[in-house]
Amino acid sequence: MAVPLLTLYAVGRIDLSLYAVFGAFTALYGRSHTHFTRLRMQAAAAVALIGVVVLGTAIAVSPEREWLVVPVVAVVAAGLAFVADALDWHPPGALFFVFALAACASVPAEPSRVVVALGLATASALFAMVVSTIGVVRPSARMRPATDLAVSFRAVAARPGQARKIVTIGAAVLLAGAIPTATGLGHPYWAMVAAVAALGAADTAGHLVRGVQRVLGTLLGVGVAAVLLAIASPQTLGAASTLALVLIVVLLQVAAELFIGRNYAVTVVFVTPLALIMAQLAHPVDELGMLRDRTVETLLGAVVAIALSLAATLVAWRRSAAG
Repeated sequence: MAVPLLTLYAVGRIDLSLYAVFGAFTALYGRSHTHFTRLRMQAAAAVALIGVVVLGTAIAVSPEREWLVVPVVAVVAAGLAFVADALDWHPPGALFFVFALAACASVPAEPSRVVVALGLATASALFAMVVSTIGVVRPSARMRPATDLAVSFRAVAARPGQARKIVTIGAAVLLAGAIPTATGLGHPYWAMVAAVAALGAADTAGHLVRGVQRVLGTLLGVGVAAVLLAIASPQTLGAASTLALVLIVVLLQVAAELFIGRNYAVTVVFVTPLALIMAQLAHPVDELGMLRDRTVETLLGAVVAIALSLAATLVAWRRSAAG
């Protein structure tokens, strides 16, 4: 995270930070795997991350981006959720891909920005892979046998409830994005991200827990973001404000990584200001409105996801009882 952001800051193009950061998300994958196996997983995830960054930027070129992005994100969320299951990606699910696609699509862009986004996301992803696998020089590095992809995809497709899971994710993202877009609420992609995050658990009970954790973590995180944005504002720090925000983003990412394996709600406390500051660096907007939208849309996305999860489970239960 630090190297791409500081590089863009040094050349005076911090407005391009979203593309670099989402490429750097490649480093999140395969943390529990050995080096060569991790590299293989990261390479696949990097292709997906770069692809959604480019797709999102291409959507941002269109004057119809607000409505265009909603069905596209829904399809991508459902498709990559299935791919993540089939390839056993860790972290699982389509959360980071939805975040990248929707966030990039939300920043108005010229056609030339698509090529820039491709280059920055690719460079950051490659750098992340180098950093992640530098330990390969140690004798302990080893490689697990490659799995048969066709077998993996067929096995996942045959899992009980897999189709219901994919349909629920797609429907939740579509509905969560359509409501704020239709009502004029800003930043609809936060509702879509919240919906995917809530459905990241294994079952309906887990969806409820994850949704509540997402909302609680966001409420606290919005407060943290307000304090950090005030401390690092141009009025307070002057010309050093942007650099301070870049360093804060890096530190927040570190904190999120430290807690992600222990408590999701605590992790979201750090992720929320990270996402808000990233958005401000790339496309500054009214801070108060941004904080309000983040709170309302997270609640909306979580409610939509939980409601559809309960509805899908009820339908499946009735079919099972009738059969």
